[in-house]
Amino acid sequence: MLYLVHMIVDIPSTLPAEEAARIKAEEKAYSQELQRSGKWPHLWRVVGEYANYSVFDVESNDELHDTLSKLPLFPFMRISVTPLAKHPSSIK
Repeated sequence: MLYLVHMIVDIPSTLPAEEAARIKAEEKAYSQELQRSGKWPHLWRVVGEYANYSVFDVESNDELHDTLSKLPLFPFMRISVTPLAKHPSSIK
């Protein structure tokens, strides 16, 4: 199943810089692991924002929730999810 996911990150300014850097490094490693596995085939940054639009390819709503909730930045994110279906006019 494909999902369009919009993630907006809002790390509190009270979080120590070293802790924020550690969490970001963990986030990068985990996200790249998911990309290599094919579960996170598309990742786009939103210009001018600490946000992204991503496409996830997972088996179920539950797997998507589990995947997203394991993101190290998850506690600092606002996330919206749009399930995707093949368009009848699509040639791919």
